[in-house]
Amino acid sequence: MTTVGSGTGVGPLLRGWRERRRVSQLELALRADSSARHISFIETGRSRPSEDMILRLAEHLEVPVRERNALLLAAGYAPRYAETPLDDPAMGALREGMERLLQGYEPYPATVVDGVYTVVAANRGIAMLLEGLPEHLLTPPLNAMRITLHPEGLAPRIRNLREWRGHLLAQMERQIALVRSEPLRELYDEVAAYPFPETGGDLGDMADPAPYPYFALPLQIEHGGRVLSFVSSVSTFNTPMDVTVAELAIETFLPADPATVKYLRSLTP
Repeated sequence: MTTVGSGTGVGPLLRGWRERRRVSQLELALRADSSARHISFIETGRSRPSEDMILRLAEHLEVPVRERNALLLAAGYAPRYAETPLDDPAMGALREGMERLLQGYEPYPATVVDGVYTVVAANRGIAMLLEGLPEHLLTPPLNAMRITLHPEGLAPRIRNLREWRGHLLAQMERQIALVRSEPLRELYDEVAAYPFPETGGDLGDMADPAPYPYFALPLQIEHGGRVLSFVSSVSTFNTPMDVTVAELAIETFLPADPATVKYLRSLTP
């Protein structure tokens, strides 16, 4: 759901994106090979932009693909980008590619989520971390943020929960500022209100007396009486031409110390 701008028509919507990006009319005009006067006329409704102009402005304002369709609709044009379900036969090559990537990353955890953190694919490394969670959290559709931060989910197992929780909430805040998604805002309000579990957030007796020098904030999570450490990396598709693909993110968890590597490899058949 797009909630950019307070007026009707494409002009107020474009103005909302420009102001959010903190770009002046003159700067946007220079980027888009136009004039500040023309940008002003578009924003006030005095001039109806062409389809190409809308897409050009959206590109320079880094408007997400879903919202580019909303801009076109507001101007009276047909949407440019399809929103194809992942189970559509046309997505077969994409599904196969993602599955190969996730399997190839094993035994390390990796998952694919959509724009509201619904898990659309995951490998056995993720399944290992989810072992023992209550059924109500594992009933599809699974939500990565809900599973991670829920007091009955992974939260009690995360040894640096305060830092990791802050990282995840800040990540969601940045996304909300970018796309203004109402479902994403509702998810944020839900997980941010979860009570802090009594366990988690403190390494306690399991802490390493000589911590490994991490190069990024690690996820430190207990499994089988051990503390595993991962650094996450998020990848998206370049220049997506479909709304569904544009909102997919592949998150891989790189072992952050030799002990985690050794333990995970020991679990591999």
